[in-house]
Formats: sequence, structure tokens, C-alpha cells
Amino acid sequence: MLTLFYSPGACSLAAHIVLEESGRPYEARRVDLGRNEQKSEAYLKINPLGRVPALLLDDGTPLAENTAILPYLGKRFGLWPDDPLAEAKALSVIGFFASSVHPAHAHARRPERYAADQAAFPTIQEIGRKTFIGYLQQIDGMLTGREWMLDHYSVLDPYTLVFYSWGWRFHDLPMGEFGSYTAFRDRMLDRPAVKRVVEDEKVKV
Repeated sequence: MLTLFYSPGACSLAAHIVLEESGRPYEARRVDLGRNEQKSEAYLKINPLGRVPALLLDDGTPLAENTAILPYLGKRFGLWPDDPLAEAKALSVIGFFASSVHPAHAHARRPERYAADQAAFPTIQEIGRKTFIGYLQQIDGMLTGREWMLDHYSVLDPYTLVFYSWGWRFHDLPMGEFGSYTAFRDRMLDRPAVKRVVEDEKVKV
């Protein structure tokens, strides 16, 4: 059985939703970031980077990072494209989320990761916030005229939902102004598996 290590409302929300969508048995283990459980000796044996998500496979093999976990789950549960070009496009979106959108959010929320001089924090935060907003606008455009990120529901969609949640929860943004993104959020919340995970994690999206 697969075991997911997650923290409520973190980017691990994406994998949590995918596992729930699968309808297969899995275990979800909460990692308390506030108590630094991700830095514990036991957890670092699973993910030496000390982050969520982490996924233990049926044989105990660990996987870390959404860039690995989501394609793996997508292929396993039929939520990943078969066509080589469509797969490349899916990987491009996951890469964009992991290497651009998420770091922009982190610059705004965790400036201490990027500078030792506290005097630099406000500038880092300002640039991070502006960049994050720009990426949300880009995602809104990607969703215009589309039901899902790809031609069908896939692992990209739960990942896309993460940043909508972060937009208003952490950055106090008027997310309703992103019309296509908001319509997408509403479609996601109509899915029973998404509702269950959101209620289980007690996060608002």
C-alpha cells in the first residue's frame, strides 16, 4: 500500500487528492511542520531534503518531490497522458509549477531562505509577491476556454489547485478576479475526492 507524507495545505495536497481520486487503499501520514517533524531523524530517512510530500511505495521505496511523485501516480492510476507530446507538455507544466510558481511564493513567504541580511527581506518579499501574481495570471490564461489543464482531468489539476489556495490564504489576493482560474477551482470542488481531501486537511481553497 502507498503511504503519503503530507502537511495540510502544502503542495502535498496535490498528491493527496490524486491518491483519493484513485479509489485505491493508501495511508496518509501528517507531518507537523510547525513542530519541525520534517527535520526528525525518522523522516529524514524517508526524505533527506526534509520536505513534503514524500511517498513510500508498496515495497518501501521512497519518492520525493512533486516532479517525481505526480507523474508516477498519474501513470499508475490513469491520470497521465499516453501520447509522447502530451506527456512532454504535462512535464513542462509540472516543471513550471515546481521551479517557478512555488519558488516565487517561497520568496514572498520565506525570505530568510534567500538572504542572511534582514534588510534585504522586504525587497525579496515584494519581488516574490509580484512574480507570484504574474504566474497566477499566466495560469489563469492557460485555463481560459479549458475545463482542465490537459484535454482530460489529470494529476496537473490538483497541483494547479494548490496555488489558487495559496493566493488568497497566504497573499490575501482577490482570487475571484482570475475568472478562468476561479471557475476551475469551482469545478475541482465539485469532485467528491477533492471535497474529501479538503475536508480532511481542513484547508480552504
